[in-house]
Amino acid sequence: MTNLLSVPFKKPYPADIKDATRRYISDHGGAHADEFREDIKTWQDLRKEGVGGVVHEKKLESALLYHAQLVSILTKLPTDIQLEIAYAPAFDPLAMPVKLKNLVFEQASVLFNMAALYSQLSAAEDRSTIDGIKRAAANYQQAAGTLAFLRSSVLPKLVYSPDDDLLPLDLSNDFVKALEWLMLAQAQECSWQLAKLSQYRNSLIAKISAATASLYHEAATTIRDSSPPIKHIFPSNWFPHIESKAHHFSAVAEYRESLVEYEASRYGVELGRLGKAHTAANKAYETARRGKIGGPVLQDAQSLLETVKNSEVRAQRDNDLIYHQDVPSPAALSNLQETKLVSATVPKGLLNSNSVIGTRHRLFSQLAGWGSREAINIYNDRKQNLLQEKIVDVAQELQDRADEELRRLNLPSALEALERPIGLPPSLLRKAEEVRLEDGPTKIGASIEDVERLSHQDLAILEEALDILDGEASEDEAARKEMPLNRLKSYEANAELIEKANRYRSILTQAAESDESVRQKWDEWEESITELTLDEATLEAAVPSSTGDTASSTPQGKVTRTHARALRMKLEELDTLHRDRDQLVHRARSLAAVDDIQSRIMKAASGFEKLTEVTPDMFEDILDEELAKFDKFLVEMEEIVRKQDGILGEIQTRDKLFLDSRRDDPVVKERENALQSLDLAYFKYREITRNLDEGFKFYNDLAGILIQFKEVCKTWSLHRNQEIHTLTRSMQSMALHDGDSHATERTQATNAQPVASHIPSRKPRPGKSLLGLPAISSSEWDFEELTLPPGPKDAK
Repeated sequence: MTNLLSVPFKKPYPADIKDATRRYISDHGGAHADEFREDIKTWQDLRKEGVGGVVHEKKLESALLYHAQLVSILTKLPTDIQLEIAYAPAFDPLAMPVKLKNLVFEQASVLFNMAALYSQLSAAEDRSTIDGIKRAAANYQQAAGTLAFLRSSVLPKLVYSPDDDLLPLDLSNDFVKALEWLMLAQAQECSWQLAKLSQYRNSLIAKISAATASLYHEAATTIRDSSPPIKHIFPSNWFPHIESKAHHFSAVAEYRESLVEYEASRYGVELGRLGKAHTAANKAYETARRGKIGGPVLQDAQSLLETVKNSEVRAQRDNDLIYHQDVPSPAALSNLQETKLVSATVPKGLLNSNSVIGTRHRLFSQLAGWGSREAINIYNDRKQNLLQEKIVDVAQELQDRADEELRRLNLPSALEALERPIGLPPSLLRKAEEVRLEDGPTKIGASIEDVERLSHQDLAILEEALDILDGEASEDEAARKEMPLNRLKSYEANAELIEKANRYRSILTQAAESDESVRQKWDEWEESITELTLDEATLEAAVPSSTGDTASSTPQGKVTRTHARALRMKLEELDTLHRDRDQLVHRARSLAAVDDIQSRIMKAASGFEKLTEVTPDMFEDILDEELAKFDKFLVEMEEIVRKQDGILGEIQTRDKLFLDSRRDDPVVKERENALQSLDLAYFKYREITRNLDEGFKFYNDLAGILIQFKEVCKTWSLHRNQEIHTLTRSMQSMALHDGDSHATERTQATNAQPVASHIPSRKPRPGKSLLGLPAISSSEWDFEELTLPPGPKDAK
């Protein structure tokens, strides 16, 4: 029986690599899954051989190769491809496995099992020979190195989701660190054993023993002081074993140093060292005995204690009778120097995964890495946001501001009423024709009916969802009258769903108010918009004509004409600026449409060292450089903003001069008002149709979300009802069992007590219902929220 510990394997469970990987590649990989059929098969084969479970040196090669390919895979795939990885805790293989959708969890578990394999190979060595001791020490150092690599390079990347309710405690930083110290301590013990067999000097063996004790002490301290506590994860005899070893080698170090003092004739110091050795040896023995550590560990502790006791008795007698030297107190004795002969040796295959793969095919090497693809997606998002927010939206805002200012100034209607005393302006004719061709009033009426219908449908879906929750609540209440239920009442359990339903109802209420304002605007402007659908002759007859009085050759008329021409020139400048702005937007959109950053990203990615995990932030410089090509449009747009502000300012000044010169000609004023009303009716027509289009899209989008919400309510209610049915069957089974027991008792006429009937108490795991349903607060219930469309603007 060995007196050293070996780490057991984490028991692996099968993983559906094929379906999860094919699904991810098809949905997110930008390629066809069939192209990687062989890669997926190889991954499955490598996993069978590389996850551990068999103690053989050849399995180290399999584990190193599988880990190297995992490193390669993680440069191409994200950690979560919806592949569920399951491992049982290392020290409890029959416990419920930890299941995580995280490829780093797979990598960490493979490394853990690799370290366990090294430790088990060490424990299997014959340490009665020098070669066996050397191999054991080397393997323990490799185990420590593997654990050090796991702790420093992999565990920081193992980030858990809030939905992960069962975490791998044996992959916590403190747990792995404690095992790392333990492996080093056992490697150092092998070195001590080798030094002892080689009959090294007592002074050197003392220093080697002190280092061994220190390493065991570090392992024990890490376990004892960890947060959260990890002591309970280990088998009950491990911690006493480690503590006993720490005390044992402290005693060995002091005993060997006492021999050094004896040889130097320092008999008082020798006796002091033996006293410390006695105290430590006694602690080692008592710790092993109380911890029920049998076998070689307890025997070694007992043997050492007896040896130290005998030496102390002899030394005390000699000093009392012969030497009469002062015995220093334990505190006065200097601490022993330590000679550490071991270190954590990281296997070369972990430090350089390239050397392990060699000329073999790297899995998914032909697939664009997830970091590269994500960088491309980030760039496209940034590009679209820049285009929309800094160019398209700014252009629309400029147009709206200019239209609003011209409507406020009654332009160009005021000029057209003066310039065209009879007939209709071409701009108004074009607008009227547009409304007439679209059959505007009929179109608006139909759209209003469609929006109202969709609104009622959305409300009906929401009511259906609430009816489902009401039905479940009724069943819950009825069931509680029949039997005890160890779960929350419906009004408590469905609080999150009800809150979400209330939020949707509030959104529908706000949307209905917005719809009503659109209908009121239509009622207000229906007559004017309908007037635009009249034929040209009828529409012209509806607009008053003016005489040429204002165009007379009087000095005042000439002044008016002068100001009108200047104002017209500014309006034409504004039109030209609008065309330039529209052309700018068109050029920016055209560039964005043909802009493709993929080739540059892929070229940059290929330049990284192989097996380097490529992340999106590694391409930030490229993204900034590529986005810079749109800077020229931003500069041009700023210039257009500046020019428009200047032109609108001059239009305001010219318009005031123009109005002052006219002195309110009532005939022209009447024509001007009529043209303004028709012009404004056109803008209201466009505004109302835009509002209705937004409402139509809003209700369609909301319908999809409400249907999903209803399905969530249905699934949730179904699971709750299934819990009731499960408990009902349990009660019936219990009742039947009790009946059979009583019948048997009556038949045999025994004095045995009847079996008590009860309902077993079942408590769900935190965040789960009895049937594994996620908690209402879980992100599994979350889905995209919908914001209201912008409400219609008030009529100006």
